[in-house]
Amino acid sequence: MRLVSFNPYRSLDIPGITYIKPEEVFRHRDILREADWVLFPEYWQVNALVYGLKRRIFPSLASYHLGHDKVEMTRALWSVCPDHLPHTVIRAATEANVEQVLEEFSFPFVAKEPRNSMGRGVHLIEDRRGFLDYAARNEVLYVQEYLPLERDLRVVVVGERAVAAYWRIGAEGAFHNNVARGGGVSFDGVPPEALALAERVAADLGIDHAGFDLALVDGQLYFLEFNVLFGNQALNGRGISLGRHILDYLEGAGIPPLEPDRHLPVAI
Repeated sequence: MRLVSFNPYRSLDIPGITYIKPEEVFRHRDILREADWVLFPEYWQVNALVYGLKRRIFPSLASYHLGHDKVEMTRALWSVCPDHLPHTVIRAATEANVEQVLEEFSFPFVAKEPRNSMGRGVHLIEDRRGFLDYAARNEVLYVQEYLPLERDLRVVVVGERAVAAYWRIGAEGAFHNNVARGGGVSFDGVPPEALALAERVAADLGIDHAGFDLALVDGQLYFLEFNVLFGNQALNGRGISLGRHILDYLEGAGIPPLEPDRHLPVAI
């Protein structure tokens, strides 16, 4: 199986890979045309690879398109699991819509920037001034009810399976639980229904590589968001490698088994 990757960090433990620098994608079209799979392209490369060069990419096209924008992500989640989302409104940032949000939501509530990750662009809105400042910086209002959480769940899906899951525990008084922002980690006591829900929704949407973030409130699971290129800090600390899971999935997707001696030329 011939594999090309644009991200050596995320495919470090997958054998038989040719690496290409993202900015050299068009210089190496011949190598790419011979590849069975192209792994971890940057978002700006996706359309050229899929529609131009007719390559199969990993993560999937749906993973990229839905994971790139929280607005599109939420609309897709509404279509397959509406009972598992916090109350959310998405509206243009007009003066009338700003006032409507302020009438509909009580403080505090959460406002998000549609294209951001790792906790960046997620704001706890505690007063009118804070929301007006947020609205002035964003063309789209993405507003959710505030869920009082001391921890949330990260469920990692590769292919068709949840391969890891853990709690992200915020520091005392912290709003964000993200590991990248100092949150703690616990792999204990993860409810199996969270894994089953993430697997079902991933399959429904065609997502084959993502970290799904969920909240558990009064026995009900809620999706907060998912990240296609999620942080691996907690997994690395646990000694969990995703490369074998990725390779098993790709080998089971209709491509002949990996032949370690069949390498593509190295891109210089």
